[in-house]
Amino acid sequence: MLVKLFATLIEFTGKRKLEISGPKTVGELLEELDRMFPGFKKELERGYIILVNGKNIEHLRGLDTPLSDEDTVSIFPPAGGG
Repeated sequence: MLVKLFATLIEFTGKRKLEISGPKTVGELLEELDRMFPGFKKELERGYIILVNGKNIEHLRGLDTPLSDEDTVSIFPPAGGG
């Protein structure tokens, strides 16, 4: 699957896009990203938005949302601003 990262996650990982295969759910994907980039999950502790093929996982099955190798996952950290 294609994983797109945004904002501070680009700085944290040094990557904007990743190709990952294997994880069957969003939760498993986050575990894999934390294995690849130790501390990744901690970066998301202040909140995040995850889209699977453009749909927010909050409107799907949350971290149990199933994934396939054809999916595109976009992960946004919390946004600042005012």
